[in-house]
Amino acid sequence: MTVLPTVSSRTRLGLEILAAGAIGGVVGDGLLRAMPWGLNVAIGTAGLVTAGVWLIRRHHVKPGPDAAWLAITALLLGLAFLRRDAATLAAFDTIALIGALALAAASVQGEFIANWYPFDLIRGVVSATASSIFGGFVLVLSDIQWRELPQDDRLRNVRRVVLGVALATPILLVFAALFASADPVFSNVLTNLFAFDAETVISHTFFIGFWAFLVAGYLRWSFLGHPFQGLTPANRTVASIVPLATALGLLNALFLLFVVVQLRYFFGGAALVEATSGLTYAEYARRGFFELMTASGLVLPILLGAEALVRGATAAQVRVFRQLAGLLLGLLLVIMASALQRMRLYVAAFGLSTDRLYATAFMILLLGVFAWFAWTVLRGQRQRFVFGSLMQGLAVLAGLHLLNPDAFVVKSNLNRPAAERPFDAKYALTLGGDAVPALIDAMPRLGAEERCVVVRGLLARWDKADTDWRTWNWSRARARRLVRTQADALKASCPQTSPGAAP
Repeated sequence: MTVLPTVSSRTRLGLEILAAGAIGGVVGDGLLRAMPWGLNVAIGTAGLVTAGVWLIRRHHVKPGPDAAWLAITALLLGLAFLRRDAATLAAFDTIALIGALALAAASVQGEFIANWYPFDLIRGVVSATASSIFGGFVLVLSDIQWRELPQDDRLRNVRRVVLGVALATPILLVFAALFASADPVFSNVLTNLFAFDAETVISHTFFIGFWAFLVAGYLRWSFLGHPFQGLTPANRTVASIVPLATALGLLNALFLLFVVVQLRYFFGGAALVEATSGLTYAEYARRGFFELMTASGLVLPILLGAEALVRGATAAQVRVFRQLAGLLLGLLLVIMASALQRMRLYVAAFGLSTDRLYATAFMILLLGVFAWFAWTVLRGQRQRFVFGSLMQGLAVLAGLHLLNPDAFVVKSNLNRPAAERPFDAKYALTLGGDAVPALIDAMPRLGAEERCVVVRGLLARWDKADTDWRTWNWSRARARRLVRTQADALKASCPQTSPGAAP
């Protein structure tokens, strides 16, 4: 009597993850090759979340308490690709989606995301990303114990068939070549039967393998991986607060000096700026905002690192750190207010662009995160910091979706007096489908030259019949519909677009 080997639960789960990865590879190749992303991302995200839920229920996995809302967040971020057509906003949606999936993987492993600290966040995202890339190889070579699979007659027959095909292939090639040479009709049949584009086959094979290993690696890390604790700093006793206090004190002195100069310039106004710097007030604002934004963003990791160093310190040492950090945040508040004032002057002089809008949104997010840092970390409630910051990030992202950035940029620039700065029609045409309704509504307000630029740009980009259902997006569909239904009126508003007109 033959005793069949017992298939372990780990091997069974690994096989199901491998099957899910194979399906994900085919689906990913079929959907995500089409650009720009739209409906395909929503379907792909829903499929990945569904596979995760199915594996959780099938294998009775008990995820952490954050798994449900992270899965819902991932689904909402996938659906976000159906609404707005703005390239930069889609990039932020993609980053947020990757982050939500990485946190969901950690939650499936049983971690409590709401109690994470920044080092835990870095650990979770980095480990999930790396494991998704390389986890497929670990799944096939280590997790699945192939010797546990039953070696019944069906598997043996499969191997025998494969061996038979390998033996027959060279013989078939010889006889097929002889028959094709003897009969042109048979040669045409063989040519049509095996006609294929090698480049297309290689491309599809690559993308199927890429998405298959990525999906399998992500699911493998979620269900078979173990949390990595290497990036979480350990509590250590601080010998002296003097080095850290000195560094923070010098940083405060530099910030204070800059604040004094800023207050002098802004109270002095344009005349003082032009007299001392040789720049116009607008050029002065343009030159400084992004540098101040970068400086503001660098303060957060500095304070987080300093807080990690004093985690095991005495109460007196912690109090010194909190006082210096609080002073630094106060000075930073003035610097960020200066940066926002510079952006206001910058936009007033040169108009609004998506880069300036997103930079302002990032600065507003930083203000909220620093306020939350002061309210939580500096009050001894560090475990609440990451969760609140993530919620603020998602809130700002949702606010940008509600604002409709591309349409907001067009409307803001249209409402500027033309005497200050003419409307940049060519830049407006580079924006996504969300800008099209605002451009069409503004046609009567544009000059003849700008109107013709807009008409030619809209017709060239949006009056197209060929669309791919995988890239469907509500804003793009609306833009195409508006341009097509109003094509005649658009052409009439610019006679140069009529057939036979001079270019």
